[in-house]
Amino acid sequence: MAKVRVIGLGNEFRGDDAVGLVVARRLREALPDSIEVIEHVGDGASLMYAFERVECVYLIDAVKSGAEIGTIHRLDARDQTIPTEFFHYSTHAFSLAEAVEVARRLNRLPLSLLIYGIEGTVFDYGAPMSPEVEAAARAVEKELLTRLK
Repeated sequence: MAKVRVIGLGNEFRGDDAVGLVVARRLREALPDSIEVIEHVGDGASLMYAFERVECVYLIDAVKSGAEIGTIHRLDARDQTIPTEFFHYSTHAFSLAEAVEVARRLNRLPLSLLIYGIEGTVFDYGAPMSPEVEAAARAVEKELLTRLK
């Protein structure tokens, strides 16, 4: 069983939606091999499998809640329900929030599941990541490096 898994969600071709993937790629280069870092497209049904056989998950994804762009939302999925409206922009029918809640009902959440939702604004195909989202990505990367090294 892996102890810690970092999961970056997103679509690298949709502007701010790439933020989870960007953070995961940077962390993969900086963290020890004992910490598994994966990239995931965000499909909720298959995401539930990424929660299995691991004690602690750190998940990074773009959100759209109406907060100021670049805001970092820290959500502890063991202690709170994940707001579905954060992930309503997703192209997947089964979102991250729904995956977490189904895993909770099936008693399949890891012992710790911390979600970093970075507030985005541009999710168009071919758009670059916003400077505010890039700055937030760096802040999350730094925070996770401090926690995990």
